[in-house]
Amino acid sequence: MPSKTEKLLSLLNGQPVIPVLKINDVANAVPLARALARGGLPAIEITLRTADALEAIRRVAAEVEEAIVGAGTILDSRQFDEAASAGSRFIVSPGITRELLAAAADSEVPLLPGAITPGEIMAAREAGLRFLKFFPAEQSGGIASLKAFASPLADVKFCPTGGITGKNAADYLSLPNVICVGGSWVAPDDMVKAGKWDEIEALARAASQLRK
Repeated sequence: MPSKTEKLLSLLNGQPVIPVLKINDVANAVPLARALARGGLPAIEITLRTADALEAIRRVAAEVEEAIVGAGTILDSRQFDEAASAGSRFIVSPGITRELLAAAADSEVPLLPGAITPGEIMAAREAGLRFLKFFPAEQSGGIASLKAFASPLADVKFCPTGGITGKNAADYLSLPNVICVGGSWVAPDDMVKAGKWDEIEALARAASQLRK
C-alpha cells in the first residue's frame, strides 16, 4: 500500500464518519471542531464552499489540538496549495484531474480524490492511490456500485460521500471496501448556527459508534 494512502488511513484512524462541514461563520469553526472531537470524530473536512473556509481551517489547525482538519471541495492546484498552507492535514476533491494529482505528488499532504467510474478509479490506482472518495454516492449507484467494484478493483477502498445520512451510513459501512463515510448530518446547519455544541457532540458520539 502506498505511503500516502497509509498516511491518510492513519489520520482517519478507524473513524467511521468524516463530518463534511460548510462554515458560514468563522466564529463557529473552533467550537464545532471541539464538539465533534469530544464526540469521537476528530477528523473533519471543512469544504471550500464559503468565504470563511480557509480561515476556519487555520483557526482549527492552530487552536484545536485534538482535531485533524482536512479541506474539501478542492478543485485545482492553487486551492490545494492554499488549503495545505492553511494547515490542512488531508485534502479532499470531488473528482480527479492531472493537475490535482501533480499537486499531490509534490506535497506531503495526502489527497482523497473523488472517483465514480471504473476508468477514474483505475487512473487513481495508476497514480498510486488506493483510497478514494466515492462521490456523489447515492446518485452514482450507491451500495450496488460499490459492491460491483469490490471484486475487479479489490485493492481499492472508498469513502462514500453524497446522500449519506444517519439512516443509511451503517449499510455503507458494512461493505468490505468502505473505510468510512462522509456526511453533514452530524453538524446540521441550524444546530451550528444556534451553537448547540452539546447536541452536536451527541450526534458525533452516535456516529462514532456506527461500526461497533
